[in-house]
Amino acid sequence: MHESFNALMPLIIPEGVNEYFELSHFAKTDNRLDIFLVERNVTPEEYSSAKLLSKGFYDPIEIQDFPIRGLDVYLNIKRRRWLNTDTNQSVHRNWETVAKGTRITSDFAAFLKAISRYPST
Repeated sequence: MHESFNALMPLIIPEGVNEYFELSHFAKTDNRLDIFLVERNVTPEEYSSAKLLSKGFYDPIEIQDFPIRGLDVYLNIKRRRWLNTDTNQSVHRNWETVAKGTRITSDFAAFLKAISRYPST
């Protein structure tokens, strides 16, 4: 991704999101900006003592964000899933735990609330 766009990302996405997600790419049309975020392969704190193996991603979700300069903005988010090799179960980051365990901005809280609405199936 172009370095100057990465420098602008903290101004576009909610503060704190880039701690858990990285920008994969973006797409712009005449009236829409899509920002594609991929969850980083960082072990969730609630599974820090378990052996986790990254097993890809859940289906992407799309969240409408605040418009920018007349463009509708959508965050397209790919949430990661892991295999807990101790229990042989698929696991994912618990966003309620993230919200409780950190100081978060209201924008980041709204982001966590939005992605928590989508079940991990």
